[in-house]
Amino acid sequence: MCLIVTLVMLGLAIQSFIQHQWMAGAVQLIIALGFIILLIRNILAVRAQKQGCSTTGCGVADWFTNLFKK
Repeated sequence: MCLIVTLVMLGLAIQSFIQHQWMAGAVQLIIALGFIILLIRNILAVRAQKQGCSTTGCGVADWFTNLFKK
């Protein structure tokens, strides 16, 4: 869903720039860039979870901390 919205907003921004509607194109481009940032963040979070790391980073893997539970 996020990818579809990103592509649509990017297409609308390009179309607005072609029609010389600079403000509308800039707003749509900023929205598209925001969705791209969300996509990248979600992809990195899913990759970290699949590797057994927490969502904040891969400092110490979850499987390793489970070995030393009290």
